[in-house]
Amino acid sequence: MINLILFGPPGSGKGTQAAYLVDKYQLLHISTGDLFRYEMGNNTRLGMEAKRYIEKGELVPDEVTIGMLRNKVEMHPEAAGFIFDGFPRTVAQAEALDALLAESDQEVNALLALEVDDEEIVQRILNRGKTSGRDDDNDETIIRNRIDVYKRETTPVFDYYDERGKSQKVDGLGTIKEIFERLCAAIDKLQPSR
Repeated sequence: MINLILFGPPGSGKGTQAAYLVDKYQLLHISTGDLFRYEMGNNTRLGMEAKRYIEKGELVPDEVTIGMLRNKVEMHPEAAGFIFDGFPRTVAQAEALDALLAESDQEVNALLALEVDDEEIVQRILNRGKTSGRDDDNDETIIRNRIDVYKRETTPVFDYYDERGKSQKVDGLGTIKEIFERLCAAIDKLQPSR
């Protein structure tokens, strides 16, 4: 069982890489955005609770998000492990994730952070904006703000796992294949028997 946190600023290629990693390592991709859409779309208790906060423009409390994560993890006992994408965003969430995994004698094996410089991120998102249909992908000011928020929110989480010897930076520049190979090399070091 291997559990990974895939980190990187918006536009760093996390979603693309997660899809390839899922195929290669038979991991389940858990995106908090997907969790929220599923729970709210199915009008679950947690989904309705999250919706109440979102409708008021408030942040969804960690315990609601962790509840959704717990549901997803428990629905898939057959998974060879998980890739967490977009979670945890705070140290409190990292501690909650560690506690959740510890309940089934699991742990986060590594946090892999895709490193891409700001100018490359801005260009990638502006290019994506030509076809994504998202207004925020076409506004450089909003894009730069998203990058700043990512840095502020996630640096403490990187440091939290780094103190435990689990954080690793991976060069996020190059072709999709080159970046994928770098991620695989990092993962394969975690499980030398593969």
